Amino acid sequence: MKDDPKAVQALEALSKQMATVHREVNAIIFGQDQVIEEALVSILSGGHVLLIGLPGLGKTRLVETLGTVLGLDERRVQFTPDLMPGDIIGSEILDEDDNGKRHFRFVKGPTFCQLLMADEINRASPRTQSALLQAMQEKRVSVAGHYHDLPQPFHVLATQNPLEQEGTYPLPEAQLDRFFMEINVQYPERDAERAILMTTTGNDNKIPKRICSSAELLQAQSLLRDIPVGESVVEAILTLVREGRPETSTLNDVQKHVAWGPGPRASQALMSGVRARCVLHNRLCPSIDDVIALASPILRHRMALNFAARAEGVSLDTIIEHLITRTLNG
Repeated sequence: MKDDPKAVQALEALSKQMATVHREVNAIIFGQDQVIEEALVSILSGGHVLLIGLPGLGKTRLVETLGTVLGLDERRVQFTPDLMPGDIIGSEILDEDDNGKRHFRFVKGPTFCQLLMADEINRASPRTQSALLQAMQEKRVSVAGHYHDLPQPFHVLATQNPLEQEGTYPLPEAQLDRFFMEINVQYPERDAERAILMTTTGNDNKIPKRICSSAELLQAQSLLRDIPVGESVVEAILTLVREGRPETSTLNDVQKHVAWGPGPRASQALMSGVRARCVLHNRLCPSIDDVIALASPILRHRMALNFAARAEGVSLDTIIEHLITRTLNG
């Protein structure tokens, strides 16, 4: 790509556009710069996001802002225990035309959009969760034996509230793997919270502007796939992922505390993610720093601790930090 002036020019233009997107979102969502960057990396990579955070930290506002700034058709579904699969993917109804002839007509559900916010996804039943996760994976839905393609691009940003877990249905590990990233939304810093107070409680609320279109986003996702990844970065990704598996790891804490590690989908996510992050940082090729920055949100939901780790109070974040330090920094 470095030898192709047109491709380089296109990447530079994309970097400038994404910098503008980042600034526009940052002007609405205060104190969550890393969350915004990780969400943009996921969307540029064509993936879905699981947002973990307490109530009131701006998760819903983030999704709405991203939809506006990226020019995507955005919808929101509040997941509840009584929500049925047909409520989100759509269903067939018996219709009658002017001649009295009856036929089935498919009525699209809220899944037929480009950016879907699945609010508190763990409150829905496993059956409803599976319907959404199948749509995420296949980019289409199946109703009454007929397939219906979803709009492109199609991204799901799902949220989970770590409080009030009674009456919830945790996502199975195999389904968690379908999310590109798990992003932790933390409390903002003091200065950021001051900015929130000053801007959101008056009459001068900033309204986000559209920076790009869905067609431009699809073009950007295609362009990113052509970015070359150096051999050292590929080896770093392979080493990191394989050392996270207790069966193949040479690290004692992984062998002792990890029940199961990340699969090949984690390697694929890292390969796509480092390409997107290098563009966001106005570079033409990924580096090992990109792997280090994306390791935690990409691996966090693809690994599980065993009983020994829980008994000893070992956290998954600590394991991943050790994994990064001993495989990529050392």
